[in-house]
Amino acid sequence: MHPASVLLTPAEMGRADALAVASGIQSFKLMEAAGNAVAELVAERYPDGQVLILCGPGNNGGDGFVAAKKLKELGREVRVALFGDRERLTGDAAFFADLWNGPIQAARPDGLRGAKLVVDALLGAGLDRDIEGGLAELIEAVNGLRVPIVAVDVPSGIDGSSGQVRGVAIKADLSVTFFRLKPGHLLLPGRQQCGEVVLAEIGIPDSVLGEIRPNLNRNNPDLWQLPRLEAEGHKFTRGHCVVMSGGPLQTGASRMTATAALRTGAGLVTLAGAHSSLLIQANHVTAIMLKPVDGAASLQLLLRDQRINTVVIGPAAGLGDATKANVLAVLSSQVAAVLDADALTSFKDSPEALFSAIKAKSERPVVMTPHEGEFERLFGKGDGSKLDRARSAALRSGAIVVLKGSDTVVAAPDGHAVINDNAPAILGTAGSGDVLAGIIAGLLAQGMKGFDAASAGVWIHGETGNLWGGSGLIAEDLPGLIPDVLRELGAWGATRNRHHPGGSRDSY
Repeated sequence: MHPASVLLTPAEMGRADALAVASGIQSFKLMEAAGNAVAELVAERYPDGQVLILCGPGNNGGDGFVAAKKLKELGREVRVALFGDRERLTGDAAFFADLWNGPIQAARPDGLRGAKLVVDALLGAGLDRDIEGGLAELIEAVNGLRVPIVAVDVPSGIDGSSGQVRGVAIKADLSVTFFRLKPGHLLLPGRQQCGEVVLAEIGIPDSVLGEIRPNLNRNNPDLWQLPRLEAEGHKFTRGHCVVMSGGPLQTGASRMTATAALRTGAGLVTLAGAHSSLLIQANHVTAIMLKPVDGAASLQLLLRDQRINTVVIGPAAGLGDATKANVLAVLSSQVAAVLDADALTSFKDSPEALFSAIKAKSERPVVMTPHEGEFERLFGKGDGSKLDRARSAALRSGAIVVLKGSDTVVAAPDGHAVINDNAPAILGTAGSGDVLAGIIAGLLAQGMKGFDAASAGVWIHGETGNLWGGSGLIAEDLPGLIPDVLRELGAWGATRNRHHPGGSRDSY
């Protein structure tokens, strides 16, 4: 496990605190370190002007009192405002409130004037109800100020587990969190409310993670190892990926998928479909091969070729029984499969038939890549956060689920998941998801495990958008950027010691 990428829910973070205390670390030392980290960052980033610190009745409020004391010692003008009664403070928060030797005013909207910076230490990450009444009015007034806002842990009003706004939430310029990030720092809309997120170490040892055993990470290249070229390798050792072509007027999506798979390193890529659609494809492709396939029986016959190890089906494949039959043919074979778009929506009235076929296919991984609309058509709206829904869908279907968006979640049936946050908004363009399916398939063809291939594919896809950098991006631009991303990663030849958070999971 790579500790720096681990994400902890608020409950897991509470356990980390408790385990640190049980190991002999005094709890007030943890709070002191947290508050001092906030103060030092404020002093560094915002060196001038009066600081107003808004404290709540819990441990976040205690962090705020520590920050106030430290900033005052650094020579800053500091005001402290408490939401709630002073008598409600307990434990370490009460201890540090007693150490604050300045006045404590009531936190009200009419008491905000004069501040050049606001520190939000009102609420913690474990918010379990919507904010209303006087606290909602206070938060709205803070957001109306034209001054920087620094949040302690997460902006007040953001659910640290889901990233959801609970009624109303602080819109921070900077958030300072401790030990490990929370899911709410990365999931939308919470990520937008956090501003820049800075992680501060406060003395909790990494060893507590062994006891907690978290199964969620922030997606990054430290979690997976890309395929490396071997001197004795050749096109067949790098895998053969088949992409199912759409009809004559819908060939573009599958062509982008196939191009992305080839650019990602698959040794061979074939577009398979009706003869009429392949005549169109032949006018556009060169290195990509073409293979006529007429129905599910013909597809099954093609997939008996043991050199074919990966299939993508769905991009502009068409809705209905023909696509359903082709999907079931793929799932009855010995290939890894990426199911996207029409391959998913075609089963909207019979999802369990799809899931049963996936669960019967234990030899090679199946990856689903739905956007929110496709996900809802197959799994329903569901309850909980985006992370909860992706995990539930993976368990129900038996597939690795890539629930797409600017906060893509990749979830495996065993509960392991990553949240991806490197994708820019410009990737929200027609055909972008078809390219992603091809990237994942290209990695699967080269032998990556399903969860790793999905996670790496999502990250590479995001980086292609970042390499483009500006406006005007269309999906056809993306495959040509893949080699640059792979080059930056040192994919072909770098020997890196990677360790997946879930260890070896051959079935995924």
